[in-house]
Amino acid sequence: MSASDFPQRLVQALGSDTVITAEADIAPWLSDWRGLYKGQAQAVVRPRTTDEVAACLALCQQAGVPVVPRGGNTGLCGGATPDSGAGNVVLSLDRMNAVRSIDIVANTMVAEAGAILGNLRRAAQEAGRLLPLSLAAEDSSQIGGNVATNAGGVNVVRYGMARELVLGLEAVLPTGEIFHGLRTLRKDNTGYDLKQLLIGSEGTLGVITAVALRLFPRTDVRSVVLAAVESPAQALQLFEILFEQCGARLQAFEYFSGECLDLVLEHAEGVQEPFAQRYPAYVLVELADTADEAALNALLENVIGTALERGLCLDAAVSASLAQLQALWKLREEISEAQRADGPHLKHDVSLPIECIPAFMESAEAQVRALYPDIRPFIFGHFGDGNLHYNLSRPAGADRDWVAVHGAVITDAVLDEVNRYNGSISAEHGIGQLKRDHFLHSKDPLELRLMKQIKAVLDPAGILNPGKLL
Repeated sequence: MSASDFPQRLVQALGSDTVITAEADIAPWLSDWRGLYKGQAQAVVRPRTTDEVAACLALCQQAGVPVVPRGGNTGLCGGATPDSGAGNVVLSLDRMNAVRSIDIVANTMVAEAGAILGNLRRAAQEAGRLLPLSLAAEDSSQIGGNVATNAGGVNVVRYGMARELVLGLEAVLPTGEIFHGLRTLRKDNTGYDLKQLLIGSEGTLGVITAVALRLFPRTDVRSVVLAAVESPAQALQLFEILFEQCGARLQAFEYFSGECLDLVLEHAEGVQEPFAQRYPAYVLVELADTADEAALNALLENVIGTALERGLCLDAAVSASLAQLQALWKLREEISEAQRADGPHLKHDVSLPIECIPAFMESAEAQVRALYPDIRPFIFGHFGDGNLHYNLSRPAGADRDWVAVHGAVITDAVLDEVNRYNGSISAEHGIGQLKRDHFLHSKDPLELRLMKQIKAVLDPAGILNPGKLL
């Protein structure tokens, strides 16, 4: 059977209800949700079981056919989009979406890779527990993709990245062999922790089919404050006092510039001015606990009162109800959609040592304004864990293709500044296609060599997710 007949081999092995071969039916699977990347594929495979994933990969390995694992297609770096090779097979995990178990004694959940993150969070809540991984795309993203990209989100300051929530993994290697690492043990010091190689590997080493996750007590008691600050330096001082006095109750510490708020108020529906006047920047702080709402509110009010007295913030609004809490969060959550309404923009998901954030923001702005004085920065992010979304939009009145024309030189300037401060060019979005060249340029040569050697061991034929990461 010739290479052109390979889709039929997949159909014979897995069934016509699992394998999509019609060109029109394949088309929706070939681009990312932002429309930045579009590739080609000869088939889309939608297995229902781990054994079917294994059978697909074994066939592709034998024929030298490249495989592109795909989750919920919510990524921002083109990591789940096939390249231009017509021979690609897109492997979607969307049908593998079951919750296999929830254990409220061991506080664990085992779920298949295609399960929607928001559904898993709700399942945990119904069981009286919390799955703390939370991000804007949680009602579309799949847990396998979240783990494959080591997703972050708003609760990292308290619970850590996806990596820190994973106890075990089941995955299929390019050979079709199944990695049976789906253990729920908290302690297992029996050699190399192989699952950590797969977490954050962006589908280049294996296809995650199920995950075992840590659960936590439900934190139904929440208190939120929106504080106005003069500068990133003042935000840093505010973070220090909150971290010191609120301890583990500090669940989120989000920062956004005054320009971000202006954009949200202009484009988003159902939002209101938080203060009688506008300020240079804002931080959104959330505390969460298992009980005693009055005590939590009092703690936050006392700390913010102290901060106001010390001049660590300019103004503050504390939520007095769930509706107010949601309204304050909406100001932060609507930033990305407001930018989309504003037009094309450059996204830079970077992380820095927290103490370096103010200096970085000052020097990075100087660099980009030296290139384009009228560029519009819209900077926000998870300040409490060092993650900034350093986003930039075209000058007012510029053509919509301005970013496409000038973006590369601007991105070079921003990421060079990130490297100068010993930061990371990707905090939580991964590398994918978008940042591959910068990744190869900025990563330590020894680290790159080791990564390539690991890739050669696990995927010697190079069939998994070609054109991504390495």
